[in-house]
Amino acid sequence: MEITPLHNWISGKIGVTANTLNREVLESYQLGKLRQTVELARSRSIFYRRAPAGPASFAVSSLADLQRLPFTTPEDIRQNPLHFLCVSQDQVNRVVTLQSSGTTGEPKRLYFTGEDQELTVDFFHIGMSTLVSPGDTVLILLPGEVPGSVGDLLVKGLQRMGVRGIPYGLVRDPAHTLQVMAEERVNSLVGIPTQVLSLARHRGEGEKQLPLPLKSVLLSTDYVPRAIVRELERAWGCRVYNHYGMTEMGLGGGVECQALAGYHLREADLYFEIIDPATGEPLPEGEEGEIVFTTLTRRGMPILRYRTGDKARFIPDPCPCGTLLKRMDRVKSRVTGSIQVAGGVLTLAELDEALFPLDSLLNFSASITCENGIDVLHINARPAQGAGRVTTEMILTALETIPLLKSAQMQGKMKVAPLIQVQDDNSRVNAAKRVLIDLRKPEGTR
Repeated sequence: MEITPLHNWISGKIGVTANTLNREVLESYQLGKLRQTVELARSRSIFYRRAPAGPASFAVSSLADLQRLPFTTPEDIRQNPLHFLCVSQDQVNRVVTLQSSGTTGEPKRLYFTGEDQELTVDFFHIGMSTLVSPGDTVLILLPGEVPGSVGDLLVKGLQRMGVRGIPYGLVRDPAHTLQVMAEERVNSLVGIPTQVLSLARHRGEGEKQLPLPLKSVLLSTDYVPRAIVRELERAWGCRVYNHYGMTEMGLGGGVECQALAGYHLREADLYFEIIDPATGEPLPEGEEGEIVFTTLTRRGMPILRYRTGDKARFIPDPCPCGTLLKRMDRVKSRVTGSIQVAGGVLTLAELDEALFPLDSLLNFSASITCENGIDVLHINARPAQGAGRVTTEMILTALETIPLLKSAQMQGKMKVAPLIQVQDDNSRVNAAKRVLIDLRKPEGTR
């Protein structure tokens, strides 16, 4: 098994050989970059200069000192993103607007210089070399029509190793996407888990599944249920890799190596922490908590201790590939992704692993309401075209594999209300993360 290519890449960025890279050398580099970032934020960022107990109040002498800084939240960026800017606006090469998950919330705006985007292209170049080789063709099922968008940057990164990237965009018509894959001799995909699943489970009328010469798939943007990974491996006989990243961190954060055993992190550009989401205190390695990151090399809009809302843990054991880089377990849920229901706590991850093994299911949404004092789980299921029927009985049977739901239903404390979505509305396809929604009214309200 080959060592992750991020190992040699980070060694080169730090200025040491791969053989001499160790945690002490890496953390010394991170501390130097952290000091530069804090100084930049202190002198140029209106937000950090004004923040209570912010960068202006102390000098960074160790990585542990970072814990003295306050957190940055999505709401902070949403309220006045220009207050984070550390360069003049004419140096901004790309502005990304992220819509709020609510119906009335203000969007977040992220600003990137050309140099900031070059860091992302470089990461994409190295990270993708794990799963593709010169001469391969990658279909990119992410937005890519705008210069500086994720698909555009990924194409540039692939070009650097002689790989052809095709920026296709989101999947709205699986049949057309599959046709493009066949015509362009695509042998690798990058996309959102449920969108890629729509290709694996698509059947034309009276047709069988088309054999495709795929050797690898990279899933990104949303959480990746293991049930979807197993289905893609079964359908195409390919290797399925996971990527973790978000626009706030410059799109790329970490990617799996050939061991497929957790993300190797972009440690030369980002510093990661795992904290207790309730107290904000750092957690021991191996314990699951909220992911927090600090940018180390970004100049346009540096961010300190950003609370992602995603839950994961650092894996304390060494990776089979042999690197000393930190390894993060796959993100499975959000801090707000679990809901207290009758009898316990329900998570979207549990629903994913129960429902996605259904051969004819493509996607679903889930919400909780309360009717006459009883919690009701609503499942709106979307069947795959031509792949057979999804019935309410199938959904109910699958959900009985979740002990909490089975017990609560048997005791009459909870009900499940499945609904089959008869017709797919492609106009609503987007790249938003899937969530479990609590629609119950707080006590004391009408």
